[in-house]
Amino acid sequence: MKRKIVVSLALVTLCLTLPAQVSVTGLLTENMTNPVGIDAAQPRFSWQLASDKRNTVQTAYELRVSEGTRPVWNSGRVNSDQSVHIVYAGEPLASGRDYNWQVRVWDNGGKRSAWSPPAKFRTGIIGKNGWKAKWIEPGYAEDTVMRPGPMMRKEFTVSGKIVRATAYITAHGLYEAELNGKRIGDAFLTPGWTSYGKRLQYQAYDVTHLLKNGSNAIGVMLGSGWYRGNIGFRSSFNFYGNDIALLCQIDITLSDGSTESIISDGSWKSSTGPVRYSEIYHGEIYDARMEKKGWTLPGYDDSGWDGVKEATHSMDVLIATQNEPVKKHETFVPVQIMETPAGDQVIDFGQNLVGWVQMRVRGNAGDSVILSHAEVLDRDGNFYTANLRSAEARDIYVLKGGGEEFFEPRFTWHGFRYLKVEGYPGKLTPGDFTAVALYSAMRPTGSFVTSDSLINRLQHNIQWGQKGNFLDIPTDCPQRDERLGWTGDAQAFSRTAAFNMNVNNFFAKWLKDLEADQVDGKVPHVVPNILGAGSVNSTGWADVATIAPWNMYLVYGDRQLLEQQYGSMKAYVESIRSTARDDLWNSGFHYGDWLFYRPDDDNSGMAAVTDKYLIAQCFYANSVQLLIKAANVLGKRDDADSYGKLLERVRDAFMKEYVTPNGRLVSGTQTAYVLALNFDMLPVDLREQAARRLAENVKSYGHLTTGFLGTPYLCHVLSRFGYTDLAYELLLRKKYPSWLYPVTMGATTIWERWDGQKPDGSFQTPGMNSFNHYAYGAIGDWMYRVIAGVDTREEGPGYKKIIIKPHIGGGLTSVSASLETYYGLLGCTWRVNNESFEMDVVIPANTTATVCIPAEDPAEIYEGGLPLAQKKEIKVEGNEDGYVIMTVGSGKYSFRRNR
Repeated sequence: MKRKIVVSLALVTLCLTLPAQVSVTGLLTENMTNPVGIDAAQPRFSWQLASDKRNTVQTAYELRVSEGTRPVWNSGRVNSDQSVHIVYAGEPLASGRDYNWQVRVWDNGGKRSAWSPPAKFRTGIIGKNGWKAKWIEPGYAEDTVMRPGPMMRKEFTVSGKIVRATAYITAHGLYEAELNGKRIGDAFLTPGWTSYGKRLQYQAYDVTHLLKNGSNAIGVMLGSGWYRGNIGFRSSFNFYGNDIALLCQIDITLSDGSTESIISDGSWKSSTGPVRYSEIYHGEIYDARMEKKGWTLPGYDDSGWDGVKEATHSMDVLIATQNEPVKKHETFVPVQIMETPAGDQVIDFGQNLVGWVQMRVRGNAGDSVILSHAEVLDRDGNFYTANLRSAEARDIYVLKGGGEEFFEPRFTWHGFRYLKVEGYPGKLTPGDFTAVALYSAMRPTGSFVTSDSLINRLQHNIQWGQKGNFLDIPTDCPQRDERLGWTGDAQAFSRTAAFNMNVNNFFAKWLKDLEADQVDGKVPHVVPNILGAGSVNSTGWADVATIAPWNMYLVYGDRQLLEQQYGSMKAYVESIRSTARDDLWNSGFHYGDWLFYRPDDDNSGMAAVTDKYLIAQCFYANSVQLLIKAANVLGKRDDADSYGKLLERVRDAFMKEYVTPNGRLVSGTQTAYVLALNFDMLPVDLREQAARRLAENVKSYGHLTTGFLGTPYLCHVLSRFGYTDLAYELLLRKKYPSWLYPVTMGATTIWERWDGQKPDGSFQTPGMNSFNHYAYGAIGDWMYRVIAGVDTREEGPGYKKIIIKPHIGGGLTSVSASLETYYGLLGCTWRVNNESFEMDVVIPANTTATVCIPAEDPAEIYEGGLPLAQKKEIKVEGNEDGYVIMTVGSGKYSFRRNR
């Protein structure tokens, strides 16, 4: 019996309420909403079209920019369908100014929209000459062991009505600032982590509402942070310097047009206060008895404070903040307060998260409360921290007494689900403890829900692995003495990350640090690089230099990012070519297929060891291929031709070295076949048999055996070569090794190892056993692009040209995915039962989509209750591999296939 296929718009989440005619919404400047501190000389503008009509396309736009009422640029009518990343082309922008912009569009029906509501942006300091502030350091002799957090302050007077005020702040270390007793901004762990010797971000804040006519005061507290704190697993300090310093400038514009600047200089005062110790890995010691009440208010008596020292640190490295800052997000209350078998008082927050705990407490002056953090409990139910290695992950609060007190740290963070509390004066109650999640404030964009609760939990874990490890840089893990920007993890996960959140600016910033830290083109294992110049060019790690820029281009259509990173991409490929022999990359250190399957019995012969140089050759070819694609996009024809010839030689060298005459790989592992097939290392006539060998290998093991480098592509390759059912079997497997095994063990994030915790409750080696490590979460990309079938075409990146091609299987009865693109909401929902299959599709305005319906005959398909033949706006392209293929424009669609 044939199944009936039905497609209807049933899910409310995919329904759009659209206006009666075309309008413009969703205005972004440099991918942000009304940003403050843009230092781009030519910022880019993006917008969305909204229309209740199908097949709505922009045919022209007009964009205007003004400063107040003064026009600074009008594009005039531009005949173009481009609505993403339009480059400003007006007069030079001035530092610290407010600009407004609006856009109107014409659609393919000849209608012109009204002008959009205005969006705004404030420029930062454009050019080094805009800085008047001086670097300052504490004027007292520091305690070089505990390094209490310096406090710096200044009082000043403003005479006149304040029209605009912008504070520009950065530090060697971390900072938190207050103006007249109010916190400046809602960002944490500022200025973030960059390659400080070459790139140091400053943050810009609109502080107009915090200033007042008359007396004012600013105070800034500093912490060691990444700059001089303990960073890396080699117990090193002072990687970037042993100083701690502040740079602060408040530019003020008054109603009479006059301006003045309050700057950090020798007139400031310095002291220490309640933060007696702070380290990223080890936590914070806060002695409330040493608080200086009112120190950020005017009139505070700082006569007992020391002065400051002016310093001559570089101003040339200063850059505006490009990516979203770290902010507070979800909060969690205790789900259980327990006493462990060992007698510890432990709180379970129910979610492995990254951030810290807020505590309310009453007690006597001098009482100390110790808060220790852990991801898991051991098999006996006791607090377990061995996997944190040397990281103490402990905050200590010393009470001042006299009433209820509140504590949360400032210059550290922890990866944890469980909190051990020692010394708390009284009974632990849920209302006194709240866990707060910290991560970069990236906009959530993707949603994925299925009829399978375990897969839904896997998706939850993928997203929380990303949240916990996208804290200004893409870290490997957030809890132990590491927390570094490992390049291999980032490249494996980058495409998955770009579905769940908008990571355009996040990766754009981090990739600039990658380029800054390249050594003769060689890419460090971690970025920023704190491991040294010799820790470079491990295959699959270093390839983030080509993979991540290309993925960002595909997902966001960000041609500028691709252009900015092209030199880095090319330098990396050339660094391989310079060491390759006869086009064969078979030298140097490589991590290989990290954490691949290795049975407990190492003598079983079942360990899935893949030749590291075979892996290197595959990734070499892939990076050359991506460089060719980038060259074609950017119009670099000579490079495309030259590297095209190199690619042929690299693949030929692979065939000679790693493929037998009958087409068998010298490494017969899943990873070997996955990489050879995914990167097209084999001629077309050998690919089917290679895919068959891969499938046979999977079946012989009964599970996956891939590590960090093979896993992201495994299911993609199986689906590409007709083994989608086998890919589903891998996804749905619940025993070790699998994606769902940790879910069945109660995981709330992705684990570093397939068996971080064994069925008997014991753990893998504590030297490397993170329970929040997103790399294996790269399966998400297959879930979104193959199961749900939501993808973009290379010739129409950023979902300008969309593909909707779901793959049914695994016993799933429903799947729903939606993605907020730069063009608007894109969505696909399908449902299946014994009699029918239903699919809901939403295509954003100013885009087109290729929609593939699993059917043989277009005559069997209905849309909106009518046969396709009566739908003139839908173009049927033909049949392929069991799908009817059609082209549609924007709008909401409902297809039906009857018997």
